Amino acid sequence: MSDSMQLNKANWDERAPLHAASRDYAVERFVAEPGYLSEVVRFDLPRLGDIAGLSGVHLQCHIGTDTLSLARLGAQMTGLDFSPTSLEQAGLLARRCGVEIGFVESDVYRADQVLPVGAFDLVYTGIGAINWLPRIDDWARVVSALLKPGGRLFMREGHPMLYAVNEAREDALVIDYPYFERTEPTVWDDDSSYVETDASLTATRTHEWNHGLGEVVSALLKHGLQLTALEEHDSLPWEALPGRMVLDDLGEWRLKRDRWRLPLSYTLQAVKRGEGGSVVCAEIKEAVTAHATYGGRWRP
Repeated sequence: MSDSMQLNKANWDERAPLHAASRDYAVERFVAEPGYLSEVVRFDLPRLGDIAGLSGVHLQCHIGTDTLSLARLGAQMTGLDFSPTSLEQAGLLARRCGVEIGFVESDVYRADQVLPVGAFDLVYTGIGAINWLPRIDDWARVVSALLKPGGRLFMREGHPMLYAVNEAREDALVIDYPYFERTEPTVWDDDSSYVETDASLTATRTHEWNHGLGEVVSALLKHGLQLTALEEHDSLPWEALPGRMVLDDLGEWRLKRDRWRLPLSYTLQAVKRGEGGSVVCAEIKEAVTAHATYGGRWRP
């Protein structure tokens, strides 16, 4: 594991118990309400469609709230993360909820060495995940390796345009950070996490990398996936730009004014091509139908 990954792993090992204890991750609500789903998964419910019976893997699953939500929708889920402390919390949550989920400790780039290749109908990646990875091409290779022919990648992620904005500049939207992937990481030193807690982190140094939207799409195409849906959103589930955002009824944060100025997140779907480069038409039809039916918006 690289020095960057070791730094990030130490940071996430410290974050995991703080996140599990916070109101933001709603662990006790998951336990108390058998039908409760994470806000991240609820946002994309119409785009996900019917996943009952599918074999799925959630890459970078953290404490497993999205993984559990997908299992509650009927998928047979596996969660993978490089943080053993995160997986400890994820396993505890699944057991408390009486849901069988397998959790595997590994960094993403080794996922195809610790999980069965070509075995999954669904690869899921939640928001705030790929920015911790230095190379998007290697991630796309692993996604392709894990999927069956006709299997689907489903991801929602913070928009690379947002990640390029300096969040400390409250007077304007200022582009100070890379939009495109670079070899050198953006280095942060921060003793706080993004949840409400009185605790401070001691593993404060982290490394992140941005990946342009075209870079993500191109990497997936290169490794045998065909894009079936791509939607940019003017909202995301955390206050990325403090002081300039408002919380809506769906638990999403949006710019207070002129929301059209900046994309904040995106949802992407892609299907692994089969023999001879073909795709399973039913998979594409389902994704397109779900997107068209709901007009690209989540409706409760």
